[in-house]
Amino acid sequence: MSENATLRRRYDSSTRRLHAARTRRRIIDAATQVFVKRGYTAATMPLIAREAHVAVETVYRSTSGKAGLLREAIQASLAGGAERAELAVEHRPGIQRVIEETDPRRQLRAYAATQPGVWSRVGPLLRVLDEAAGDPELAVLRADLAEQRLHGLTSFATLLAERGALKADLTIDKARDLIWTLCAQANYDALVTARQWSHTEYRKWLSDTLTAALLTAEP
Repeated sequence: MSENATLRRRYDSSTRRLHAARTRRRIIDAATQVFVKRGYTAATMPLIAREAHVAVETVYRSTSGKAGLLREAIQASLAGGAERAELAVEHRPGIQRVIEETDPRRQLRAYAATQPGVWSRVGPLLRVLDEAAGDPELAVLRADLAEQRLHGLTSFATLLAERGALKADLTIDKARDLIWTLCAQANYDALVTARQWSHTEYRKWLSDTLTAALLTAEP
């Protein structure tokens, strides 16, 4: 095979992968819209295919079924988009800023700043998930999401502990549990959705509350 033919095959293969990735992201974005509008049961694959402007067979080839598609839609919403969801969590811009910040108070402010966007994006999909609670595949998804969040917050609490920032009576597990509770979707829904706080007000409350609950007093 000539060098030109080899390069052409590589180029064609790369182009196909790029096209497939773009199509998959479009399907995930379309699924997000359909799940939120229709709910889990009524969100059929043909409806998702129509929203994505692809054939139904393309949806089936690109995903691992409807439960898998909801999983991918939730992960994309958590990350801020399907393309960003392909990055490891620690490489996503918002989380990178939290990790790289060395001052614990600014670190908590940076983390609090990520929360309004996360819950406003993923909240509607999590309500879809809750409404389909009887589905065994979705029960697994719900447990996996909880474990994913627990793992991430354990890492965050560990980072604060390693920097000597936590109050003396706080273990890593207790610090993690406080972050878990204060940053819960229920608090966002109560203050922003129900009581109509602005994201700025919610973010400041969360930052101040996390700081008071977790950190040693400033000298």
